[in-house]
Amino acid sequence: MLQENILELVPQRPPFLMIDGVLASDDKKTVTSFIIKEDNILVKDGKFSEAGLIENIAQTAAARAGVTALRKNKPVAIGYIAAVQNLEIIALPEVNNTIHTEITADNEILNVLLISGTATCNGKLLAKCNMKIFIDQNKKPQT
Repeated sequence: MLQENILELVPQRPPFLMIDGVLASDDKKTVTSFIIKEDNILVKDGKFSEAGLIENIAQTAAARAGVTALRKNKPVAIGYIAAVQNLEIIALPEVNNTIHTEITADNEILNVLLISGTATCNGKLLAKCNMKIFIDQNKKPQT
């Protein structure tokens, strides 16, 4: 695992943390994992919700921004979802399963990151979308 302490990379904190660790990250792609637990705030009727999948993809993008910042010896900034496009939810994973999420940085213009994201479980596609994420360089995560 590339990053064991995910709290160093993303502004989210429990109970709203939807990724466990970064498995890989380079200039274009970042892959995270997340074990769905029964007490997760976005689990309903034993399944991880649509909102959970969207947030999981967004937090994978946040982890990419965090890894990039740390590699450049810069502080980790906060990002906000500006738009979600082409969203497809194919299936909802059940608790005790692990999601693997991959985002690709399609373009970065000033403080806006355009990404494509997919979430899978056991090799099956759960969700995919494109996102615009605004990176606020002036606001830093709370510790």
